[in-house]
Amino acid sequence: MKNLFTFLFVALFSFAVSAQAKIEFKQTTIDYGTIEKGADGLRTFEFTNTGDAPLIISKASSTCGCTVPTPPKDPIMPGESGSIDVKYDTKRVMPIRKTITVVSNAVTPTVALKIKGEVIDPSKKSVLEKNSKSVMEN
Repeated sequence: MKNLFTFLFVALFSFAVSAQAKIEFKQTTIDYGTIEKGADGLRTFEFTNTGDAPLIISKASSTCGCTVPTPPKDPIMPGESGSIDVKYDTKRVMPIRKTITVVSNAVTPTVALKIKGEVIDPSKKSVLEKNSKSVMEN
């Protein structure tokens, strides 16, 4: 009887350990390219739970307040897809180099996502850009 309980305990424990969520992103870096100041800063990281247990994202945070990630609130079932929206504040004219850290119950519990690009101010063009006509065109 004792051996039966031991066997059942080991079997159930082994099954529980083997069932895990696995998060696979379509891409881990999004390149905004060159965008204008005030442009839409919303981008989306898409992922799939390729594991065999529900995926729960417990936290998504960024390296500064100018980047706000919004993870799904509900668990993502095995085989299903989800997304994490990232809103970057494009009011700041500067290069974009930010990291979003995603924490979940997946086999790899922490994933680093990156955004990059550059925000430019079209009203601050150089003299050459403003006077794009050459002397020959006049």
